[in-house]
Amino acid sequence: MNRREALAATATLLGVTITGAQIFLNGCSPAEKNIRSLNDIDTNLLDEIGDTILPESAASPGAKVARIGEFMKTIVADCYSEIEQKTFVDGINNLMILCRETYNDNFTNLPTEKRLELLTKLDTEASAFNQSKKEEEPDHYFSMIKQLTLWGYFTSEPGATKALRYVPIPGRYDGCIDYTGEPAWLY
Repeated sequence: MNRREALAATATLLGVTITGAQIFLNGCSPAEKNIRSLNDIDTNLLDEIGDTILPESAASPGAKVARIGEFMKTIVADCYSEIEQKTFVDGINNLMILCRETYNDNFTNLPTEKRLELLTKLDTEASAFNQSKKEEEPDHYFSMIKQLTLWGYFTSEPGATKALRYVPIPGRYDGCIDYTGEPAWLY
């Protein structure tokens, strides 16, 4: 076999290998989801809900500063199952309908007291639902919103550095330090 024949055989072999890999990898692509994705209006609403759950204080910024709506949008689109996505999106629609029926206004236009009143009602409803639901059913949509708000906020830069006791360069590890009861958060 001369050099030309070897190169031609190698190119043919690689061509078949690459083509075969592409066919194989096409089977690994995720299935398209039929759930509508969250839009900018939903993201702004989630920012306002998050900011009502974790408002701005003198010691730390609120959830809106952490762009909690964008975080929720990403997690719901990329990590939630189709059933969880449907529950979440339907829940946002239910929240908007409940707000209009109860207060004749959008959530974003409500004063803080009415927002808290509505979210407290939903939190009570979510607790009762989650206690009586079956194992395979997704959580109540408000539980999802609340969990994502806490997760997104305390893992964001403003939440981790301003609301928690942030140590950018921790010292050496010492496993035998007495616990004094000092909380991990500042306020």
